[in-house]
Amino acid sequence: MTAPKIVTTIAELRAAVAGWRREGLVVGLVPTMGALHDGHLSLVRETQRRANKSVVSIFVNPTQFGPHEDFARYPRPLAADAEKLAAAKADLVFAPSVAEMYPEGFATRIEVAGPALGLETDFRPQHFSGVATVVAKLLLAAMPDIAAFGEKDYQQLLVVKRLAADLGLPVEILGCATLREADGLAMSSRNAYLSAAERKIAGQLNHVLKEVAGRVRAGAPLAEAEQAGRAALLAAGFAAVDYLAVRDAETLAKIDILARPARVLAAAKVGVTRLIDNLAVLP
Repeated sequence: MTAPKIVTTIAELRAAVAGWRREGLVVGLVPTMGALHDGHLSLVRETQRRANKSVVSIFVNPTQFGPHEDFARYPRPLAADAEKLAAAKADLVFAPSVAEMYPEGFATRIEVAGPALGLETDFRPQHFSGVATVVAKLLLAAMPDIAAFGEKDYQQLLVVKRLAADLGLPVEILGCATLREADGLAMSSRNAYLSAAERKIAGQLNHVLKEVAGRVRAGAPLAEAEQAGRAALLAAGFAAVDYLAVRDAETLAKIDILARPARVLAAAKVGVTRLIDNLAVLP
């Protein structure tokens, strides 16, 4: 098992990708914040099906964390991540420092409207500006043909698609299905924060989303289905529900009736750990 090469500078990344380009190879990028799990590795496999070479970036991006969020304690097991990527046969790991991505004097942020408005930004107003800025930098550094993002972060996926389309970036943004544990909990690096008791509660999130989707498909008023879902999460032991909403699947605009594909999205806290998930709702 050969470990993938790890580079830490944009110059090294561009040099490696330029070499592949000279050979006429297709390049895929998987942006991550590390603490890799099977969900991340499924993104690597998807890029490998579509590209000749796979790059995985590992960077805990400070600009998408709020002042009271978990940036300082976010897990950073680079050695363990490299072993997992070796098993997955990734070709290159880009693991820059904060100073490499945001050198002294850095003064630019990207703001996306459209799908970035509401839901997450009602509670984390700086989040998608930080995401858009770092994703744009990663795409410009690697210049991949394709970049894979998980549907677990569904609003983020739509924001990245909007970003790439609006800036005319020559990259195909792939949305990949959420991988789940046996009880339906979406795989996430933050699941490691959960105690055994909290883990049992967390497993109810996907079940409640399924119940809400079923109510909507059966013709229940959307507001009524959303309220029932929020109540069910609190009854299951969640400490707080930031939102549970049914939105248009393409734009995340508010809807009154289920006339086209929609998505039910939720963010809720188990103890101090904030979890997000979503589910497709088809008419």
